Amino acid sequence: MARVFLVVMDSVGCGGAVDANVFFNEDLPDTGSNTLAHIAQACAEGRAQDGRSGPLKVPNLDALGLGAATRMASGDETPGLDATPVGFWGAANEHSPGKDTPSGHWELAGLPVPWDWGYFPKTTPCFPEDLVAKASALAGTQGILGNCHSSGTVIINDLGAEHVKTGMPICYTSADSVFQIAAHEEHFGLERLIDLCRDLAPTLHAMKIGRVIARPFVGDAENGFERTTNRRDFAIAPPAPLLTNWVQEAGGAVLGVGKIGDILTMAGIDSCTKGSDAKLMVDLNGLAETAPDGSLTFANFVEFDSLYGHRRDISGYARALEWFDREIGAFMGKLREDDLLILTADHGNDPSWPGTDHTRERVPVLCAGVGAGEAGLIDFIDVAATAATHLGLTPPRGRNFL
Repeated sequence: MARVFLVVMDSVGCGGAVDANVFFNEDLPDTGSNTLAHIAQACAEGRAQDGRSGPLKVPNLDALGLGAATRMASGDETPGLDATPVGFWGAANEHSPGKDTPSGHWELAGLPVPWDWGYFPKTTPCFPEDLVAKASALAGTQGILGNCHSSGTVIINDLGAEHVKTGMPICYTSADSVFQIAAHEEHFGLERLIDLCRDLAPTLHAMKIGRVIARPFVGDAENGFERTTNRRDFAIAPPAPLLTNWVQEAGGAVLGVGKIGDILTMAGIDSCTKGSDAKLMVDLNGLAETAPDGSLTFANFVEFDSLYGHRRDISGYARALEWFDREIGAFMGKLREDDLLILTADHGNDPSWPGTDHTRERVPVLCAGVGAGEAGLIDFIDVAATAATHLGLTPPRGRNFL
């Protein structure tokens, strides 16, 4: 009996979004951003040599159609990605009014976001006084630190020592609909941080802020501060059933890998594993052996985005893509005859682009297990419809692009 493995390569966009001009980084529109093409170009030109060398080497993804999807989506050159596809491939357009994680994942799961997200102004301070008071009261502190737009790695280096000294949580945001709280795992306490985010989340959700994120870190002023993998996302619950609900209600098991459980608030998900991308790849390979017939495995590999996209690290992003390509090639060797693997992304995060925020892009959609073919330009919700159809379900939205 059929199984589906839906794997999101977080932020691996392929350019070409027709509405990129209305999304911004550093007050510049995202028009022309292209995560995959610009990484491939940097590798070919010798501008991504830290820990690797030469053209971008992702033969398994390229054979599925990665280069072809990028060129179709954007028209940009993709040096090193020139294979004739043997997989079923296309590129998807997002229609939700956002370029963030919940928007992308909800829509990939069959539910476009039905409202405009709330955002915080790019001022300092940026949070309303009543929200600051609520956060301070819940934390049991005299105030908060930060209260601005910032990169998460930058702000813990800037304010980590003051946080340890005063005990006040570091609160910040970005161009996404998000409220993030960073705190030291030992001096502030990991469980205290998670409780603070959980307790504050309903207030933010009422403002249509998509996520409250706990960002724990360790270290000291002398040796530097470093974020840990104990991140927790408290997201708004999806307002209608998703692909995960469709499968679960039909009697199929739904297995999460990575931050999928947090993003979807465990809606329709039976169980979920967490950890680093290396650990999650082990989990995914295990599910190739153990996932039951009729099941959906929904996975997210976040480190493309969190470690390399936001930090504008082209070499690191290229290394991550090459690692993922090797690992996913081995995973594909474990698939059964009736399995469908769909590889896609939720947005872009072009490491060559100004600023540190996501970029509005189309995303590749690559399928293994169904032979060769071209889907053309499709919609995010068609990913959910195709997965559901493969499992014998009738999706309420979208079309089967196969």
